[in-house]
Amino acid sequence: MSQKPFFVTIPHSGEEIPSQTPWLMNLPEETLMRDVDRYVDRLYEPVISKLNIPVIKTKWHRYAVDLNRLPEDIDQKSVVQAKLEDGHERGYHWSVTTYNETLMNKPMSIQSHQELTDLIYSPFHKEIEAVYEYLRKSLNVHTIYHLDLHSMPSRGTEMHADPGEYRADVVISDCDQRSCQAPFRDLVIAAYVTAGFKVAYNWPYKGGRLSQQYGKPAQGQQSIQVELNRALYMNEINKKIIPESAKVKEKLANAIETIYRQL
Repeated sequence: MSQKPFFVTIPHSGEEIPSQTPWLMNLPEETLMRDVDRYVDRLYEPVISKLNIPVIKTKWHRYAVDLNRLPEDIDQKSVVQAKLEDGHERGYHWSVTTYNETLMNKPMSIQSHQELTDLIYSPFHKEIEAVYEYLRKSLNVHTIYHLDLHSMPSRGTEMHADPGEYRADVVISDCDQRSCQAPFRDLVIAAYVTAGFKVAYNWPYKGGRLSQQYGKPAQGQQSIQVELNRALYMNEINKKIIPESAKVKEKLANAIETIYRQL
């Protein structure tokens, strides 16, 4: 099958703790894995390999550096002398979980912030830029399509926009119609619906920094964020994968194949 101008990112499946964040090293697994997109890379991997889709992911834990944020998304709870006094507790460096569990007892130094940026953030984004350049040059195309793949809790917590609400199977987000054009959005929604998922649009997620950064339709960059309900494939308490995940993997493969073939 010929290659298409299409790639995916999986920024939150990594679980490795860097030496610059020792406060994360002795946390109970339930807390440490609270907000990790565990198994998302494994669920999509078969179809990504089958279609030879470029994929960019990281081995590093999102609490150390959240790749769906920007380096300036910090406050004084996470980094000493940050410009913002308050407001980014689940920002670039997480100081609390989505269940308001404390992760950092004191802010890191500016030096640690820069080291983590150099270790985790910069390589990830350089790889994205390299994929854009490769696809444009090798395929001689103007428009590149991008899916940013995530997972989400089955219910919103008190720190989400939808506390207590049971969520759809999949949430498709395009930054309120700014990160892609309608035909790509409609294709992605239809593909997941046809695969058997109940789909919500721009609620409770509207898209993150990745879709904001790279979703520039006027410049030939179309980006969509996809959130998958964790209850479909894992036990949300102990974070173990469940047998139903095999069927979910098949449905995800059908959705991605549909998108890929119809681009």
